[in-house]
Amino acid sequence: MTDSESFFTSSDTGRSAGLLKHAQSVTFEEPLKLELGGRVEKVHVVYETYGRLNDKRSNAVLICHALSGDSHVARHDDDDDPGWWDLVVGPGKAIDTDRYFVICPNILGGCRGTTGPGSVNPATGRPYGCDFPTITIADMVEVQRRLVDHLGIDRLLAVVGGSMGGHQVLSWACRYPSRAAGVIPIATSPRLSSQALAFDVVGRNAILRDPNFQNGQYYDQPAGPTVGLAIARMIGHITYLSPQAMREKFGSTRLQPRDVPVEFEKKFSVGSYLGYKGSEFVERFDANSYMTITMAMDLFDIGDSPAELARSFTDCDLRWLAISFTSDWLFSPEESARIVYALVRNHHGVSYCNVQSNCGHDAFLMPNELDRYGALIGDFLSDLSGVERTESQDEDDAPLKASPSSIFCPSRPRRLDYDRIVDLVPKGASVLDLGCGSGGLLSRLKKRGQGVLLGVELDEQSIIACVRRGLNVIQADLNKGLADLPDKHYDCVVLSHTLQAVRDVEGIIDGMLRVGRRCVVSFPNFAYHKLRSILAEQGRSPESSGLLKFKWYNSPNIRFFSIRDFEEFCAERNIRVHRCIALDTEAGREVSDDPNANADMAIFVISR
Repeated sequence: MTDSESFFTSSDTGRSAGLLKHAQSVTFEEPLKLELGGRVEKVHVVYETYGRLNDKRSNAVLICHALSGDSHVARHDDDDDPGWWDLVVGPGKAIDTDRYFVICPNILGGCRGTTGPGSVNPATGRPYGCDFPTITIADMVEVQRRLVDHLGIDRLLAVVGGSMGGHQVLSWACRYPSRAAGVIPIATSPRLSSQALAFDVVGRNAILRDPNFQNGQYYDQPAGPTVGLAIARMIGHITYLSPQAMREKFGSTRLQPRDVPVEFEKKFSVGSYLGYKGSEFVERFDANSYMTITMAMDLFDIGDSPAELARSFTDCDLRWLAISFTSDWLFSPEESARIVYALVRNHHGVSYCNVQSNCGHDAFLMPNELDRYGALIGDFLSDLSGVERTESQDEDDAPLKASPSSIFCPSRPRRLDYDRIVDLVPKGASVLDLGCGSGGLLSRLKKRGQGVLLGVELDEQSIIACVRRGLNVIQADLNKGLADLPDKHYDCVVLSHTLQAVRDVEGIIDGMLRVGRRCVVSFPNFAYHKLRSILAEQGRSPESSGLLKFKWYNSPNIRFFSIRDFEEFCAERNIRVHRCIALDTEAGREVSDDPNANADMAIFVISR
């Protein structure tokens, strides 16, 4: 790749207005009644499919594209043009076309074959132009529903989409929850923020004020509103990038613009880049479609407050995987979190990861974090499709290796406290596992046929491991509290081997006691006599490959407390201790004789 090619590389590199070699189409003669009134007399839909529908017709994955996308989600063969999501869709990829039957239609209002403003209006015999009615995301989804019916599919395995495609996913879940086993909304929101809406307003005004717009009837004119559409795209493209991504791309070359044949300002490198991208976009997109689709996106609104969102998701009892990206300021992680917590309020099965990325909103179309967001998508779909996986032993259950200063027996086969905690949780109880790690405890509870289960974890790799095991887990920082969870929402809240790493101990314990009817807390007892002797006799910080597997200088453990300390903590705060189990994990037994000295681990059952 040349320096110039690298400079202009973005999420839409390789896209063109060329012939869709593998496109299929269907026309629905029945008029489409629109959500906001009016109708479209008949709808022509262009779509592409990949893979093979199985005999049970149960492996279909519907992909919903974003604003500038189309039906060509991926290459069909080596001779095909690039698709907009080749990274994710294809043989052996996250959405594996060797396993799944993938459907991607061009949306209603689009300009790549499906009925839109550029289509002929039966009433006039001319292109609709600005006479094309105002449509909504729900109207787009209704057309997709008709297509799914046409293909003879009663229930999709999953509906997947990012950005405005995520809006379609949310609409599918709210309108047709029984028509899919699971949904994957990516980098999306329950409605646009005022800031995001403002950028769309400016983009539409750029098109409207172009003298060649001709009130939308420019199809038979020598020139269309190319300048306005290019500016709208330039504005939009800025919002897809993060400050970090723009600094990396343009910071060191600010005064080194590329000489590209565009009429826009090219004094700065970012100007030549945006001018090139805007002009490139005009070649494959229609201004009226841009106006129509952005308006549909701006009108999308399934709720703002937690209560409104919870009502919207009342009947959405299907599996959810939500993904956001840390540097996305257009569809911020906070927007995805609002969706997730509304689902949690309804006890729906949801997993969520806010993937660390510098790529901004376009991260889900870029290769940088594919190893993580691709793994989440692939593992989630595998679990939905019922693929049998050999349960691998993860760090939660792995045997501990010997260490020169270890206090734990290297032959211990698994986490002893998990065995006890499982016994303490009533069958059928709903469980929230805080700091759930790779899901060792949740996996055991799931195998037992437990009721509602949800893990909370911060580490990305641990979240991926949980999703791989078919567990529901959401990413959150416990140090920020549990304010988004309702009072007494879970029968049992568990905090296992995490309290010693928490900054706000009082806050997290208060939150647990508010959210849960009963709480279980387990922690290493730092008053254990062997820990004392290592420090006193060897003069070194205790270390093991298990609970204390870190060096003194990189340990996340910031609280060094004992059984006695925690008992006093509860007494001072009128916290009721129902039970205290002290364990000697080396001997594999409970300890009753001076537990503060003779137990290396403790489990407390508490409530307010």
